[in-house]
Amino acid sequence: MRVIICGAGQVGFGIAERLAAEQNDVSVIDTAPELIRSVRDTLDVRGFVGHGAHPDVLATAGAQQADMIIAVTLYDEVNMVACQVAHSLFDVPTKIARIRSQSYLQTHYMDLFSRDHLPIDVIISPEVEVGEMVLRRIALPGAADVVRFADGNVAMVAIECLEECPVINTPLAQLSELFPDLPSTVVGVSRNGRLFIPHSADQLIAGDMAYVVTTKEQVRRTLGLFGHEETEATRIVIAGGGNIGLYVANALERKQSRTKVKIIESTRERAVAAADELRRTVVLHGSALDQKLLLEADIQDADLMVTLTNDDQVNILSSVMAKRLGCKSNLVLINNPTYHEFAKTLGIDAHVNPRAVTISKVLQHVRRGRIRAVHNIQRGAAEVIEAEALETSPLVGPLLRDIEFPDGMRIGAVYRDGVVIKPSGSLRIKPKDRVVIFAMENAVRHVEQMFRVSLEFF
Repeated sequence: MRVIICGAGQVGFGIAERLAAEQNDVSVIDTAPELIRSVRDTLDVRGFVGHGAHPDVLATAGAQQADMIIAVTLYDEVNMVACQVAHSLFDVPTKIARIRSQSYLQTHYMDLFSRDHLPIDVIISPEVEVGEMVLRRIALPGAADVVRFADGNVAMVAIECLEECPVINTPLAQLSELFPDLPSTVVGVSRNGRLFIPHSADQLIAGDMAYVVTTKEQVRRTLGLFGHEETEATRIVIAGGGNIGLYVANALERKQSRTKVKIIESTRERAVAAADELRRTVVLHGSALDQKLLLEADIQDADLMVTLTNDDQVNILSSVMAKRLGCKSNLVLINNPTYHEFAKTLGIDAHVNPRAVTISKVLQHVRRGRIRAVHNIQRGAAEVIEAEALETSPLVGPLLRDIEFPDGMRIGAVYRDGVVIKPSGSLRIKPKDRVVIFAMENAVRHVEQMFRVSLEFF
């Protein structure tokens, strides 16, 4: 696939890295020569210094032959114009744009992005995507990661196995026998930096990160089975009153719950705007690194500190300081992937990676076949994929036990006619079933092939 990426920042670089690793033909455009130099030196892609919305720059980058343009610069307007130019002058089939301003995304204005106006096929709003991820993590404090599939009816939960975890040192097949009514399947395990798909005879050990697919109704029970029975936070302090912090605070207010929220925002103008918009949330102006301000926010009595500023260092340091002052737990937004590896050693309980969220959204539209959703695991080491089975799919018809699956993939759940089915050897996949699959990096292409329309069908 020939792809043009406008914007070589952290998100653009991450997308280029992932697509180039899959042997796609990638061109990256950015106005900053140092970013393009880094892209050229690090990745197997072409880099062009220039304005991503300018026709001559797009032409030089190969827009005439491009299958897709992904506009992820810092500016909404540049992203929108780049898609318009790609459509009008070069007839690029698929156009993806990152739109950050919520003003453009209001439902009564969504016709703006139709083919007759601004022809953008896919809109990515990182603030909304990350905000929803934060809200899921707040609602399920025992989970290290939570992603929903099949219209929210299926969940993939990453769960850390602690020393007191009841299910460790027990063969996975035995767990199924002990809890026959629990529709949960362990599809992946990360152990000592190695990610693998477990067999039924394998056992979980302390320190493992287990990736479990289950139904939305059984997520809490599954977490409890793994020894995670943390209660949802009712006193939350948020550092950062920008788009994400405001989105999270608004959503928590709409829930009409007994949760008490306080926001710390360093920019006075933004703090005033947040205070005007929010009704029950207390907004404090100042730095989240100011110990006196944290104490003024009653951090010592808080259940959770959520740090959502644009500065990784502020997010990390303020969350660590909050725990030292008595806050029970923290959830940290970290953009730089190099910080993820030692976040745990610093006293960070959980972190959110906005780049991974955006890349997952893009991959959903890069994948061939009837792919409905994709979630990136550990910087591309694996993916959780929701795909729709077609009549021509090799999965349709035979019993699952009779199908020779390629190494590196495991079915976690099947969604059929509003019902979630736990996979077993006696199950037959039917056309239009939505199948949630955990696939290692080397198996993703096999999954795509399984869910593509066969030429023989015609």
